[in-house]
Amino acid sequence: MKNYNAVEILLVEDNPQDAELMIRALRKQKLANQIHVAEDGEEALDFLFCKGKFSDRDFSQSPKVIFLDLKLPKVSGLEVLQELKSNPRTQTLPIVVITSSRENPDIKKAYELGVNSYVVKPVNFDDFLKAMSQIGLYWLLVNEVPK
Repeated sequence: MKNYNAVEILLVEDNPQDAELMIRALRKQKLANQIHVAEDGEEALDFLFCKGKFSDRDFSQSPKVIFLDLKLPKVSGLEVLQELKSNPRTQTLPIVVITSSRENPDIKKAYELGVNSYVVKPVNFDDFLKAMSQIGLYWLLVNEVPK
């Protein structure tokens, strides 16, 4: 059984190839011993609010950062973001949107809902790995969050 309380990164990504590349880039930099991948918005919310198959997870053990795709099945990334930022128990969790959408309405809405950062996935493989390494270094080692 997984130790869901030790998760440092919650990666919400429905594309297995993108998820694998992100994990590879983070691990290459020796970041994030524990990464949990949620394949849709509903699973992400269940994980964070300790519902369903995650009901035994300790709510007080939040991830250090959430990497959130926008285009997700079941519950969209913007809906996940809205739910998390409107709930006093989760509103301070750092959330970084990592998506392929350069659409201004998506960017604007994400910031209106309280996203901490919005990153468009680079298309080039090497650029993608470099960007994920830099994002991981900042959010896991440099950024400070309230206790």
